This record gives sequence, C-alpha cells and structure tokens, in this order.
Amino acid sequence: MLYQKIVIAGGGIIGNSIAYYLAKEHQTKCTIIDCAGIAPAASGKAGGFLARDWSDSNLLGELQRHSFDLHAEIASDLGEDALDYRRLTCAMVAIDGVIREKPTGKKLQGVEWADLGVKGSQSMGGEDTIAQVHPKKLCDALFDYAQRTVGTELIRGRIVNAVMEDGSVAGVTLEDGSVVDADAVVVACGPWTHEAQSWFGSELEASADANSMEMYGTKYHSILVPSPRVLNQAVFFQGAGDPEVYPRPDGDAYITGFPESPVVVTDRPGQEQLIPEAISRLVAATKVVSSELGGIEPHTEQCCYLPTTVNGLPVIGKIPGVKKGAFVASGHSCWGILNGPATGQAVADLLIKGSASKIDLRPFDPQNR
Repeated sequence: MLYQKIVIAGGGIIGNSIAYYLAKEHQTKCTIIDCAGIAPAASGKAGGFLARDWSDSNLLGELQRHSFDLHAEIASDLGEDALDYRRLTCAMVAIDGVIREKPTGKKLQGVEWADLGVKGSQSMGGEDTIAQVHPKKLCDALFDYAQRTVGTELIRGRIVNAVMEDGSVAGVTLEDGSVVDADAVVVACGPWTHEAQSWFGSELEASADANSMEMYGTKYHSILVPSPRVLNQAVFFQGAGDPEVYPRPDGDAYITGFPESPVVVTDRPGQEQLIPEAISRLVAATKVVSSELGGIEPHTEQCCYLPTTVNGLPVIGKIPGVKKGAFVASGHSCWGILNGPATGQAVADLLIKGSASKIDLRPFDPQNR
C-alpha cells in the first residue's frame, strides 16, 4: 500500500468515486474535504445522462466505455431504484422553433414525445448504449458505502494549502487553521481545481507544473419540470437554442442548454449565481419543443459550472513538481458523471498500487499539460 492517509479535496462525483473504489477494491478509508458537503455543485445539479460510445473516435473512448459499464455494476450493487438508474433511448430532433399550442402533422417514427415543429430526427442510441442516473443520489450512495464499510469521513472545510515535508505531502491546512494529517492529497475540486495551484509552495505555483491544475468553468442553467407521464427518451434538439431534455424515472424532466463561455470560477460551491434570463430562455424553449412539457412551471431552477480544460480532456494523475503524494483528477466537462466511476477506480489504483490497471491514463497525464 503506497498511501494510508488519503485526503480527497472535493465532494463531487470524482471524489466520491475515488472513495468508493478505495473502499470496495482496496479496503482503504479516506477523508473527503469539501466546504459545502457532498455534491453541492455540478455533481448534484447535472443531468446524469450516460452514453457508452459517443467518444469512440477520440481519446476519451476507452475511459467512457469502461465507466458506462461500471455504472451498471454500481447500480446492481447499490440498487437501481436508490440511484434512479435506468436504460433509455436517445434521439436528436430538428425543430423549426415556431411557438405552437398543438402538434401539427404526424409524430415521427422513433420520437416518443417531441411533437412541436419537428422537421426530422435521428437515433442517438438505444438501451444498450444509453442510460441515466440521478447524480446527487449516486454521490450520496457512493459516500455512504465508503463510510459504512471502511469508515471514510467527510470534513466540511476549505483547504488553503498542503503541509509539505521534504517536498512530499504531509497534510493539509484548512481555512480555520486546523491541520489534517495526510500522506496523499487528490485535488478533485472540479472548476475550483485552479485554486490548488498555490497549495504546494511558491516554486510550484510559479512553474509550468502548475498548468496541470489550470481549470475553467462553463456555466449551465437547468430547470426541472414535472412531466404528466414518465418519459423514456432523452432528446437533443437542433433549433430553438438547442436545448437538451433528460426525462427521469421519477417523472421529472431535466432541461438544460445555452452554455456560457468558460471562465475562471469565483462563485463558491453551492452558491453559484442564478441568472433569471437564462431560466426564461429554457422555459421558452420548452414551449416550442413539446406540447406535454411546454407551459409547465419548473419546480427547480439551478445553475452550475462544468470543469473545463484548455485541451478538452480531463487531467488525471500525479501532479508534477511535487516529490510524493500529490494527485489531480478533474476537468471532465459535461461527462463528469459518466466518467466518474472509471476515474475513481483508476485513481484508487494509483494511490494503492502505483498504477491504473483497467484504464490507460497516459492521455490525461498532468505531465502533458
């Protein structure tokens, strides 16, 4: 065992996935530190859409396929109902964006519920390659498993620096002045990962090695509306601003779209500023895509930042410039929930065995930034 006192900075999907696989496959506990608890930001507000093969043509393909399969294993182990996990279908639907109160013409074959101004559609996957999960329920279940089986702990606090001894991690200092002993720290802070550039000493902060933690946030708003019936098809629309709709098994429809440009995030986790105009755009878009969902008042309005890197790939591995005990796992963008389990399993292997056994992490190596 390489590390025994492991601190994970960040209580989102990545941090909880690492904790889960440390417990499940290595019988090792850790301490998660987050200023707002479990999944307060994007990991608690995401859509939870899972696609197995949408990245087959790029460097994410292996990670995505493996993680999709791990989601099915987790659901089998922890309970599909507890996670709102299910298989469903997905379609891309082109619409004209004209406001109507009633459908015109026949509903297209293969399109379950999108019925206003539909010009054409294309299948994006069936139940063999498309699934969904409730992100907050998943994060809670992953942490609960790790806490229950090996005693993993959650500390509410904000890390301000790492305690270093001879170039290696020996602990972390929190904003209140308290120190948590550690021989390894994993920076899994999503769009706040850039804050860790200053944790490991001024030499690292001023060097090119700090680029391994360069991170931005892409702001998305979303609404939840109660559907008159449980829908079973996720839809990516072309037209009316290209909204995305992910119906959930509890009857809610999760609707998102209109992303903003990436920025260095200054809002605090769980305190992201909601822009009313963005919510109005989502409500208006819903009215031109579906006679069932349009006009229903949302019961939830929210926003979050998706962690984004310069090259569009997550960064996973040892932080360069630190002798021992510093790791980063962040920057998964819109695929954070999907790729969380495979990332967590790989990082758990790194911490305990020194290398990842199921996934080739070289495309995501911090050394390459």
